[in-house]
Amino acid sequence: MIPLGDRCLVKPILPPEKTASGIYLPETARELAKEALVIEVGTDEELQKLVKKGDKILFGKYTLIESENPELFFIERAGILGILR
Repeated sequence: MIPLGDRCLVKPILPPEKTASGIYLPETARELAKEALVIEVGTDEELQKLVKKGDKILFGKYTLIESENPELFFIERAGILGILR
């Protein structure tokens, strides 16, 4: 899949299943993923200047679209809060 316009195709980086002290967290207590790895960048030139394939980003809102790979989803440029370096 190749995103169009100001969208990125990303794979969420899931939070750890246990704390630093070794306590396992049930799914209901874990936070939703807020970080993602950029798989593909859309065709928008401004977006391509900001985000590159392989970047880790921090995101807010996103559009979930059913596809052959349910682990991936699209994020618009407005949903990207920052790039983690």
